[in-house]
Amino acid sequence: MAASSRSQVLSLYRMMLKESGRFPSYNYRSYALRRVRDAFRANRKVEDPKSVERLMEEGREALALIQRQVSIGKMYEVQKTVVE
Repeated sequence: MAASSRSQVLSLYRMMLKESGRFPSYNYRSYALRRVRDAFRANRKVEDPKSVERLMEEGREALALIQRQVSIGKMYEVQKTVVE
């Protein structure tokens, strides 16, 4: 993986973790964080540039989805659970 694509992947990973941490609900937040980490771990060995670009596009779409869900979740706040 080229240095520039590596930095792009790491940047996407950090943005997805940061955005996932903004879910108001503990359950959604922990689920999103776990899914992001697992997805990046599962694809960490991918070297093919076309596969990397496809995964990056899927990641950008997932980031947009997380951002939408966070904003919707903030509109409809729920009571905090005991865990929070």
